[in-house]
Amino acid sequence: MSSRADFLAGVRVALPITLGVVPFGMVAGVAAVDVGIPAIHAFAMSVIVFAGASQLAAIELIGRNAPIAVVILTMLVVNLRMMMYSASIAPYFERESARWKAALPYLLTDQAYAVSLLKFRNDETTSRRWYYLGVAVPLWVAWQAATVVGILLGAGVPDGWHLEFAVPLVFLAVLVPAVTDRATLVAAIVGGAAAVAANGLPFDLGLVAAAIVGIAAGLAAEEVF
Repeated sequence: MSSRADFLAGVRVALPITLGVVPFGMVAGVAAVDVGIPAIHAFAMSVIVFAGASQLAAIELIGRNAPIAVVILTMLVVNLRMMMYSASIAPYFERESARWKAALPYLLTDQAYAVSLLKFRNDETTSRRWYYLGVAVPLWVAWQAATVVGILLGAGVPDGWHLEFAVPLVFLAVLVPAVTDRATLVAAIVGGAAAVAANGLPFDLGLVAAAIVGIAAGLAAEEVF
């Protein structure tokens, strides 16, 4: 197959996935404006960070006036899984130039990782770079467009509507499909309980502590089960 054909094959796989990305991105945009983040800053966060779960965590903490160091630390903890994704998929890009190796990780998401890795394992003839880009680029475009729509909608929503509830609802929507075995179930339960117990920690460190405890519990459960 040609590079163009491989890219389009990735696009075809990605298009149905964007249906789940769009409402997620819209909620992120609405929530950002709702907590007082200027529209241009909300969009810049979307472009620079490009990580839905960590963006929502940051928005939640910013809305609670958490220290910037806590916001950044929380985002790093939430995105730790990307290190595992990178280590897993990197061997398939070992022949790429240093420039491509530096650029491709920016587009790495849960969906792009899972779809691309499945393809790479079962088809050695596909251009890995172009198939990955075919999957990842539409997801990026859908996320940014949805975020802009959410920002515009959020700017027009009256203050009395109080849309803060949307953030935890979206987190639940992301969490439930991710619970696929005993280890992830343990991580979810322990992390959730820790978040409730640590809610009163100074500097809003409860979310960071809960994430670390949940990850540790999941790793321990994986060894046991």
